[in-house]
Amino acid sequence: MRTIIEPFRIKSVEPLRRTTPRQREQFLEAAGYNLFQIRSSDILIDLLTDSGTSAMSTGQWAAMMRGDESYAGSESWYRFEHAVRALTGFRHVIPTHQGRAAERILFSILCKPGHTVPSNTHFDTTRANIESNGARALDLPIPEAADTQARISFKGNLHVEALENLIQAEGVSKIPLVMITVTNNSGGGQPVSMANIEAVRKVTRRHGIPLYLDACRFAENAWFIKRDESGYSELTPREIAQKMFSLADGCTFSAKKDAFANIGGFLCTNDSKLAEQETNLLILTEGFPTYGGLAGRDLEAIAVGLEEVLQPEYLEYRIASTAYLGRHIADRGVPIVEPPGGHAIYIDAGRMLPHIPREQFPGQALAVELYRHAGVRSVEIGSVMFADQARHELLRLAIPRRVYTQSHIDYLVEAILEVNERKDRIRGFAIVKQPQFLRHFTARFRPVM
Repeated sequence: MRTIIEPFRIKSVEPLRRTTPRQREQFLEAAGYNLFQIRSSDILIDLLTDSGTSAMSTGQWAAMMRGDESYAGSESWYRFEHAVRALTGFRHVIPTHQGRAAERILFSILCKPGHTVPSNTHFDTTRANIESNGARALDLPIPEAADTQARISFKGNLHVEALENLIQAEGVSKIPLVMITVTNNSGGGQPVSMANIEAVRKVTRRHGIPLYLDACRFAENAWFIKRDESGYSELTPREIAQKMFSLADGCTFSAKKDAFANIGGFLCTNDSKLAEQETNLLILTEGFPTYGGLAGRDLEAIAVGLEEVLQPEYLEYRIASTAYLGRHIADRGVPIVEPPGGHAIYIDAGRMLPHIPREQFPGQALAVELYRHAGVRSVEIGSVMFADQARHELLRLAIPRRVYTQSHIDYLVEAILEVNERKDRIRGFAIVKQPQFLRHFTARFRPVM
């Protein structure tokens, strides 16, 4: 059969509320045209993020009922620890309430003023946690990634030659770690090849620099390797993921993505001395080492989710359904980051709206218009989020796992194409209020007339 169906059936439903264009305009004005500030009940299709928004399975809900909420030595912790170790192979597993907490602990210990942390592309919280410790977050994507329209495999790779040049220029002592994000979220959800991870590992091992994975979408990355990289088609997604982790010295992980959980994460390392420092900081700010800011039921849900996400049927459906959205809008003239990634489709708003200058935030303008027109919430990945560090002006449509059906995606396609038909009438925005860090969460805007 050619048709790829959802490898699950729906057992519980949540009603959606329809709003009128006039109501949505009022919501936008009250929110300062920041979609983060709009109530979820006023959203029809919510593609703001795939983080913590997945639908959990019957297996996960059943496991939650046995959650052991003991403060220390919880049985849920031991099941969680076993699942993480069996997958990653890392000796030390430190639970956190989500991925950014793992980042904060890691970078608080390793990063100092004057340090540089290179990556294929840092995401927002990663960059903020590095910079809040006085270090520099440096993106080293491959040159081909600069062209959003180039249809090549593994555009999420890290530029190995640029990494080598950076080490030679700044010195090993100034680079506390190298991080590879799989898949490359800020770079359009593009995957990283095993060959690239191996090449980076070779460089970091030669110089004695730790290599970390930001592994929150590890399973989707493993599927791309299985599908598109020579020598991996016969391996299971789990076997590929295990090899990815074996090449690293540690990882940060948000369980709100490729573990289907609504909350949770972890930090892993093979360095016992570092693990002790991390655990001490965990106790100070997150919780005891056998719960780390999580309820026992959350630990149970993550442990099950780490198994379910590696099912080949699920991953085939996940990647195919995302590509369906991408192809149906791109083939009708909407420029996207090519090829379609794993968890999201990224519209190249700068290319779609060339009449809106960078300083008027074309990605934000497109996000506002898509909500105004169809009640769809998305997120800008561009100059609002990254200021002058932004390489592109993108609009991300992040698809929650196991949540929306094919008809929701078809509605989304129709809405995007209708917005595209009158794109010349869309106008930009100016920021009227913003915080020091992560301004996209709380900034307020006004339309530019």
